[in-house]
Amino acid sequence: MPVTVLLVDDEPLVRAGLRAVLEAQPDIEVVGEAGDGASVVPLVRQLRPDVVAMDVRMPLLDGIEATRAVLRSVDAPPKILVVTTFENDEYVYQALRAGADGFLLKRARPSEIVHAVRLVAEGETLLFPAAVRALAAEYGNRQARTALTRAALTEREEAVLRLMARGLTNVEIAAELIVGTETVKSHVSAILAKLGARDRTQAVIMAYESGFVAPA
Repeated sequence: MPVTVLLVDDEPLVRAGLRAVLEAQPDIEVVGEAGDGASVVPLVRQLRPDVVAMDVRMPLLDGIEATRAVLRSVDAPPKILVVTTFENDEYVYQALRAGADGFLLKRARPSEIVHAVRLVAEGETLLFPAAVRALAAEYGNRQARTALTRAALTEREEAVLRLMARGLTNVEIAAELIVGTETVKSHVSAILAKLGARDRTQAVIMAYESGFVAPA
């Protein structure tokens, strides 16, 4: 089955460019478009896309609030890929904190756009750029530090979380630690459960906010 994508951006040319890149792939299908975040929830309910590629800055309802709305009101919500012009945009960080699964720069090469959609659809977060990691560290808070302490991660789980924070996929983590992919998946599941994190992205944000991982 192809990965289905909903495009949300207030610029028609951006949507057209993303559609052209994605629909050139045999395993990706663009099922709809929207010009503002206010249209996202009804379209997600109607179209049931696997991934929503959504601009973070829109005039009526931005990508942050649209992300919150989808996660709050849609059962089995899609993965959300935030699309942005600037990698050091604080809106990107806030969207990730709100529950987005990754981000994509509008100037990304076609191959990077396709890779991002596939990676997010598979449930493995994208690599945060240095600017976003620095923002997460800057927003360090006691709540995140307390959550990490109470989680009492094992030594191996700590190692896996550090590699997750570097943006490595399960396969890459398995190669780094010389273990099986299924073992890594078990560790990731345990980390999410112990941290009370919705997904990998949230766990990585907590790792940076708590100071457990420092931005490079």
